[in-house]
Amino acid sequence: MTSHDPPAPAPEPLPAVESPTVDGLVLLPADTIGAVPHFPHPLRHPLRALAWGIRTLFGLASLTLLLAVIAAIPLVNLLAMGYLLEVEGRMGRTGQWRYVFPLLEIAPRFGAIVFGLAGWLTPLWFLTAVLADYQLIAPASPVTLQLEKIHSLAVVLVTIHLLLALARGGSLGCFLRPLKNLTWLVGQLRQGSYVARAETHVRTFVAAMRIPHHFWLGLRGIIGGLAWLALPSGLYAVYSQADQGGQLVVTIGGGLLLVLVLGWLPFLQARLAIENRLAAVFEWRAIRELFCRSPFRWFLTLLVTSVLSLPLYLFKIYLLPQDAMWLTTLVFIMTIYPARAMTGWAYHHAANRSRRTHWAWHWLWRVLVIPLLSIYVFLLFFTQFLGEHGKRVLFEHHLFLFPVPF
Repeated sequence: MTSHDPPAPAPEPLPAVESPTVDGLVLLPADTIGAVPHFPHPLRHPLRALAWGIRTLFGLASLTLLLAVIAAIPLVNLLAMGYLLEVEGRMGRTGQWRYVFPLLEIAPRFGAIVFGLAGWLTPLWFLTAVLADYQLIAPASPVTLQLEKIHSLAVVLVTIHLLLALARGGSLGCFLRPLKNLTWLVGQLRQGSYVARAETHVRTFVAAMRIPHHFWLGLRGIIGGLAWLALPSGLYAVYSQADQGGQLVVTIGGGLLLVLVLGWLPFLQARLAIENRLAAVFEWRAIRELFCRSPFRWFLTLLVTSVLSLPLYLFKIYLLPQDAMWLTTLVFIMTIYPARAMTGWAYHHAANRSRRTHWAWHWLWRVLVIPLLSIYVFLLFFTQFLGEHGKRVLFEHHLFLFPVPF
C-alpha cells in the first residue's frame, strides 16, 4: 500500500452485549462462527440477493436435517441438545437472529452429501429390487444372469464414484461429474500429497462442529433439566386409581410444583447456555429479577413455547422404527429450534434493561402466567393415555430434555 492509497475501511464492529447486573452476558469470539451473511440489496444486486436466498434456504434445510439425524441416535442426541442450547445462548448474548445458526457454514456440505448419495443410490436400489424379482421368478434365465452382471458392474462403478466424490469434498458438483473425479484422482496420485491435505480438511471440518463443546453443554442442560423436573414429574405421575384420594392429592401437588418449575426452567436453561456454567441453572433468584424487567416478552415466550410443545406429544402415540425415527425428530427440531431462540431473545432484552418495570405491570403478567401453565400441565396429564410409553411420557419433557419422542 502506498501513501496515496485510501485507508482500509474499518471492520464492522461485533455487537457487544453487556449487563450491569448479570455476569457473562457478553459476545464470545465463537458467537460469530456460522453467522448468516448480510442480505444484499435486492435492487442493486438482484442476482446476489437471489443466490443469498437459495444458499441460506438450502443451508437451513441441511442444518435441520443434520440435527434431526443426530437427535434420532441415542446418546449422540446430546449433541443436538447442546446445539439447541448453543442457539439459545447465542441469542441471549447477541440478541440477533443472524448469529443463531452456528453450523450453517458446514450444514450445506452435509445436505449436498445426502442429496448426492440419494441421487446415485436410489437408482441402484431400484435395480437391486428388479434383480431380486427376476431371481425369484426365473433364477436361471439368461435375462437374470445378464441383469446380475449389470448389477455387479453398477455397484462397483457407483461405489468408486461416490468414494471419489466424497474424497473431493462432497459438493454437489463432485457428485454430478464422475469423469472429473477420475482426472482428479490421477492428479492426486501424481502429486502424492492427498493424504496429508485430506487429513487437514477433515480436522478442520470436525473442529468447526465443536463436538466436545456441544456434547458437554447438552449434558449439563439435561442434568439441570432433570434436577428441576424429576420430583414434580414423579409426583404428578403418582395418580393411577380413581378410589385413591391420597394419590390424587399427591398428583395435584406435583402439578402445582410443575407449574412453578415450567415458569422458570426455560430461562434457567437459557442462563446456563449464556454463561456456560452448570450452577447458573439453579440461580432462580436472578431469573426472577430478570422477569420483572421484561415480563411481557417472557409471558409471550412461555405462550409460544407451550403452544409449540403440546402438539409434539401426538407423535408419541405411535413411535416409528429406530431407522425411521429421524422423520419424527425432524418435526421436533423444527419446533424446538425457534422456541429456544425466542427464549434467548426474551432473556437478552431483560438482561439489557437496568431497572424493573412498574410493579403492577410485572405482577399482571405473573398472574397471567399461572393459568397459562396450569392449562398446559392439565393437558399434559392426559398425554400418558395417548403415548406409547404410558406414564413415562410425563417424564419426557422434550422441550427441556432430549428433543426426541422416545
